Amino acid sequence: MDTYRRSGEDGPVPFRSSRFFCVGSKWYFTTREGFDSGPFASRERAETGLRRFLHVVRLLPEEHQVH
Repeated sequence: MDTYRRSGEDGPVPFRSSRFFCVGSKWYFTTREGFDSGPFASRERAETGLRRFLHVVRLLPEEHQVH
């Protein structure tokens, strides 16, 4: 769990958990919206998958971006 403040945050640090989780030997990532993606062969591949997902989201027009 992350216990630090992010830039621009005031007040108590909100609960945070890792976006990555392992089931059996397969890795997944989850989004804030509750979307789970995977399976990936390793955590490193799940991290690459998340970076790709976030890149695609940033390419969407503003009205379609998830917040």
